[in-house]
Amino acid sequence: MANILIIDDEKSIRKTLTEILSYEGYKVDEAADGLEGFKMFQAKQYDAVLCDIKMPKMDGLEFLEKAREINQDVPIIMVSGHGNIDTAVDAVKKGAYDYISKPPDLNRLLITLRNAMDKTKLVTETKTLRRKVNKVPEMIGSSAPILKIRETIEKVAPTDARVLITGENGVGKELVARWLHERSNRAAGPMVEVNCAAIPSELIESELFGHEKGSFTSAVKQRIGKFEQASGGTLFLDEIGDMSLSAQAKVLRALQEGKITRVGGDKEISVDVRVVAATNKDLLKEVEDKNFRLDLYHRLSVILIHVASLNDRRDDVPLLVDNFLDAVCSEYGIARKGIDKEAMKALQNHNWSGNIRELRNVVERLVILSGKTITTEDVEDFVVPNRERKKAGS
Repeated sequence: MANILIIDDEKSIRKTLTEILSYEGYKVDEAADGLEGFKMFQAKQYDAVLCDIKMPKMDGLEFLEKAREINQDVPIIMVSGHGNIDTAVDAVKKGAYDYISKPPDLNRLLITLRNAMDKTKLVTETKTLRRKVNKVPEMIGSSAPILKIRETIEKVAPTDARVLITGENGVGKELVARWLHERSNRAAGPMVEVNCAAIPSELIESELFGHEKGSFTSAVKQRIGKFEQASGGTLFLDEIGDMSLSAQAKVLRALQEGKITRVGGDKEISVDVRVVAATNKDLLKEVEDKNFRLDLYHRLSVILIHVASLNDRRDDVPLLVDNFLDAVCSEYGIARKGIDKEAMKALQNHNWSGNIRELRNVVERLVILSGKTITTEDVEDFVVPNRERKKAGS
């Protein structure tokens, strides 16, 4: 049963619309002015809103703007007896789904309401299907650093040029690598990932190049390494700065000659692999400290892509929050929660030391612990640690 909110200062209009919509099978709530309506909109998830324009305390256009800040997916239909063409145009420009004059034509009102909710349902289903169909998540953001990355990917992906992706932990380096593969001529081939920091140095060579049976104590059977598995596709070497020097030498040879040799074997095996690497370290500093080979650095960094920290692209926070709210609420099977303007500002001003990974976790926490709408108080209670608030107050 769809939930409809009617906001109108005329009691007779509210009563008439409530009777008609209830008869049609809708569940209806009423508000006598814009401010009361806005509080109800914050506290509860509605499928559509019918809103008057001329009202005390908060008029319909102000309600429209504030409601759109919280949730842009709920259709708001303006119903007014004081309007004209200019008012109607202004309302639609500000995000109203439609404008109906009073006294409303009830048939037109019902058709408009059904069409509005059909559109909302279609938008929701499209978002869900897009997430299911797309193998790679969207790259969310409209800031200059993100636009530059997208432009670079479009230019570089169709080539076989090796790419080195740099940036702090949690900024989305893996996502950039996935889009490079997705937009490449190798998209039909495999993308094989190796986290160099998670593999012990004594096992990294076996992981990358494979091994022959009996080559060491636990080698009870032959193993195909990641280079061979990725042949015809892309090999993503994450946290390349943590790779041992001996493994670096073999990776360099594989890049130079397009051939690898399994541990314990003497047969050269040709591999057709595009290598994309990523690191949160300053590799040139690692070169100075004798922890990374300069020749390998130059082999890997034909193209350099730096992914900016979230603190350096705060304008993207609202878009990311909106995306994560959709995803988290969908995962938990609950109505999509809104977030008020001040709460969003608080999230934008937060120090995101953990970058996008931290933001995703914070949104999930807020969805679980907050009410129908995420407020500034929720951000203060569940996002900012007590010790940080104490420091700010001291």
